[in-house]
Amino acid sequence: MESNHRYYARRAAEERLAAQRAMTAAAREWHAKLASQFAARAAAACEEAASAA
Repeated sequence: MESNHRYYARRAAEERLAAQRAMTAAAREWHAKLASQFAARAAAACEEAASAA
Protein backbone atom coordinates (compact mmCIF):
# COMPACT_ATOMS: atom_id res chain seq x y z
CA MET A 1 0.00 0.00 0.00
CA GLU A 2 1.26 3.45 -0.92
CA SER A 3 2.01 5.82 1.97
CA ASN A 4 0.28 9.18 2.18
CA HIS A 5 3.57 11.00 1.63
CA ARG A 6 4.40 8.99 -1.46
CA TYR A 7 0.90 9.42 -2.89
CA TYR A 8 0.85 13.20 -2.36
CA ALA A 9 4.37 13.59 -3.72
CA ARG A 10 3.44 11.58 -6.82
CA ARG A 11 0.26 13.60 -7.36
CA ALA A 12 2.21 16.87 -6.98
CA ALA A 13 4.64 15.74 -9.68
CA GLU A 14 1.76 14.70 -11.96
CA GLU A 15 0.07 18.08 -11.53
CA ARG A 16 3.33 19.94 -12.23
CA LEU A 17 3.61 18.02 -15.51
CA ALA A 18 -0.02 18.74 -16.31
CA ALA A 19 0.61 22.44 -15.71
CA GLN A 20 3.53 22.37 -18.13
CA ARG A 21 1.38 20.68 -20.79
CA ALA A 22 -1.74 22.80 -20.27
CA MET A 23 -3.05 24.64 -23.31
CA THR A 24 -4.51 27.65 -21.49
CA ALA A 25 -3.29 29.96 -18.76
CA ALA A 26 -6.32 29.07 -16.61
CA ALA A 27 -5.51 25.37 -16.84
CA ARG A 28 -1.84 26.04 -16.04
CA GLU A 29 -2.83 28.03 -12.96
CA TRP A 30 -5.26 25.36 -11.79
CA HIS A 31 -2.75 22.52 -12.16
CA ALA A 32 -0.04 24.61 -10.48
CA LYS A 33 -2.41 25.28 -7.58
CA LEU A 34 -3.18 21.58 -7.23
CA ALA A 35 0.53 20.75 -7.39
CA SER A 36 1.21 23.21 -4.58
CA GLN A 37 -1.57 21.75 -2.44
CA PHE A 38 -0.38 18.18 -2.97
CA ALA A 39 3.23 19.21 -2.18
CA ALA A 40 2.05 20.79 1.08
CA ARG A 41 0.14 17.63 1.98
CA ALA A 42 3.22 15.52 1.20
CA ALA A 43 5.34 17.69 3.49
CA ALA A 44 2.75 17.44 6.27
CA ALA A 45 2.55 13.66 5.88
CA CYS A 46 6.35 13.44 6.07
CA GLU A 47 6.42 15.54 9.24
CA GLU A 48 3.62 13.45 10.74
CA ALA A 49 5.50 10.23 10.00
CA ALA A 50 8.71 11.64 11.45
CA SER A 51 7.00 12.74 14.68
CA ALA A 52 5.32 9.34 15.06
CA ALA A 53 8.65 7.52 14.83
